[in-house]
Amino acid sequence: EAPGRCVPYAVIEGVVRSVKETLSSQFVENCKGVIQRLTLQEHKMVWNRTTHLWNDYEKIIHQRTNTTPFDLVPLEEGAGVTVRVMKPLDAAELSLETVYEKFHPSVQSFTDVIGHYISGERPKGIQETEQMLKVGTALTGVGELVLDNTTIKLQPPKQGLPYYLSGVDFDSLLQKQESNVRFWKILTVVFGFATCAVLFFILRKQYRHHRDRRHLKQMQDEFRQAQERLMREMKAEGGETLKNACVICLSNTKSCVFLECGHVCSCSECYRALPEPKWCPICRQAISRVVPLYNS
Repeated sequence: EAPGRCVPYAVIEGVVRSVKETLSSQFVENCKGVIQRLTLQEHKMVWNRTTHLWNDYEKIIHQRTNTTPFDLVPLEEGAGVTVRVMKPLDAAELSLETVYEKFHPSVQSFTDVIGHYISGERPKGIQETEQMLKVGTALTGVGELVLDNTTIKLQPPKQGLPYYLSGVDFDSLLQKQESNVRFWKILTVVFGFATCAVLFFILRKQYRHHRDRRHLKQMQDEFRQAQERLMREMKAEGGETLKNACVICLSNTKSCVFLECGHVCSCSECYRALPEPKWCPICRQAISRVVPLYNS
């Protein structure tokens, strides 16, 4: 009854049953399944030149997966409805049971050990693993449900939604996904607060820098205006400008050498009137010491 005989996202719980022949385990007797994965994994120690430590390293050197068509049938015996599972290897979560696992340690001679220390790699061995999806395993499938003639098929969704073939029930699978969503939400909130805090401190620092620059510019403008006003008054009175006048009061003679910048720009009275910490009014460097200036 669904449009196009398709349910876009459905949940199917059932028991695995092979359609044709089953796959037999290569290492375990009377172990039958519909998906078989054989893996050879190399384990070795690699020298880290940055931390100067030996770190574990794993690498899959060979992997082969065999599949055979299978259905999901109801848990109750006698029910005739079956669902064919399509493309099981495309599932985002495919529950396979490890039926065989053996570690083959590498045999090393004294010469090999020295060579491994020189090369920075120490082989530990090869791990051989066989995983299977056994016949009779309870499976929860989440995907697109399609009616093809008389066959109901479960396949990967076309909308890009995740495709699941999990060994847990639907409630457990749903709780797992909800916990992942909560984790990412909390992580997003934490990073959001951290970003806002960093942005606030950056803007605060920029505001203070802008305020200090504006205050300094205002002081420079006031000083220039006062200097121009004094010059106009002296010209209006017919007086002459004092040579080597203090740049602050424009009335006394310069009598101080500021170190370490070396500027001669102030009289002793104006120097004592400077606020702490004292800065050179010309270059705004810190004044470490003052040397009196004597004109002879």
